[in-house]
Amino acid sequence: MTDNKTTLRSWTVALLVVGCALVLIGGGMVAGAFAVAALSAGRSGSCDAARVADQVLPSVVTIAVVGQRGTSNGSGEIITDDGYILTNNHVVADAASGAKLTVRFSDGHELPATLTGRDPKTDLAVIKVTDDEPLPVIATGDSGSLVVGQPVVALGAPLGLSSTVTAGIVSALGRTVPVPSDDDRNAVLAGAIQTDASINPGNSGGALVDCSGRLIGINTAIATVPGSGGQASTGSVGIGFAVPESLALPIADELIAHGEVSHPTAGLTVVPIPPSAAAAFGVTDGLFVQSIVSGGPAQQAGIRVGDVITSVNGHAATNIDVLTAIQVTSSAGDEVKVEYLRDGTSHTTTLTLE
Repeated sequence: MTDNKTTLRSWTVALLVVGCALVLIGGGMVAGAFAVAALSAGRSGSCDAARVADQVLPSVVTIAVVGQRGTSNGSGEIITDDGYILTNNHVVADAASGAKLTVRFSDGHELPATLTGRDPKTDLAVIKVTDDEPLPVIATGDSGSLVVGQPVVALGAPLGLSSTVTAGIVSALGRTVPVPSDDDRNAVLAGAIQTDASINPGNSGGALVDCSGRLIGINTAIATVPGSGGQASTGSVGIGFAVPESLALPIADELIAHGEVSHPTAGLTVVPIPPSAAAAFGVTDGLFVQSIVSGGPAQQAGIRVGDVITSVNGHAATNIDVLTAIQVTSSAGDEVKVEYLRDGTSHTTTLTLE
């Protein structure tokens, strides 16, 4: 599986989706790296990873996917005692076309699973197992209260090695990270938690928890540094990203209730202007308005087919990810400021999402 490359701030890195990119079961053991972090209060300390592991691992599972494209694995966490499991869309997307899902629990027993629903825009999905007994549910934390430097623990199945635990800190907050998704489009990890806790291919969908063992994020992607020949390395370099639970759990609830997620829309279709054509429009980059939904938000705001959107809520409209990020973080009724060009003249409008 070849991963798309992107630029993360001033570094040239490749964003590697970490759930299905690699299957390497056996061939050695992976040890957890327990990092010592500086707490925001200035004390040195780290999570009691042994205690966290004992508490959380029963609610963390390994997901095996067997389909036409081969075998892959990822991770997930149990969010209801009747068997709903939260994971990444890219881990289980092949189940939508007939791939078989199997869930392995920390005690070693396995159960078949079915796909409940998935959301390619946020790279989240929910699957379901049926067991004779109530299942252990992961405790819910508060991603909104996180601070940079706070110790965290990551749990999952890197390289197919179930029940692996690593520790680190929250390195940064509020990252917006595009990652490959369905149909060669990007998902957007909006407001992502950046961590140096070691996560690798197979950790995708697994839990990032605080020192009390409460879920604060869904491990989803890692940054890798290109090596010789321009190829990206496939291991962790200490820059990983997790979807915050404040975004993930409401989406999981909607997937359980409806099987899909309804994101607000701006009522238009856009395509990036290629560099070769940008000069003709008098811009360095922008989004060409290809179609408009009749009576939709964009039309009501005065936007027309052929306009070139240059800015959305103050962010340069360099690619479609700008609009996707607004979709996954906004609600119907929210207002969006749009700057655009028409016949060489700049205009500003405000549209209301539906």
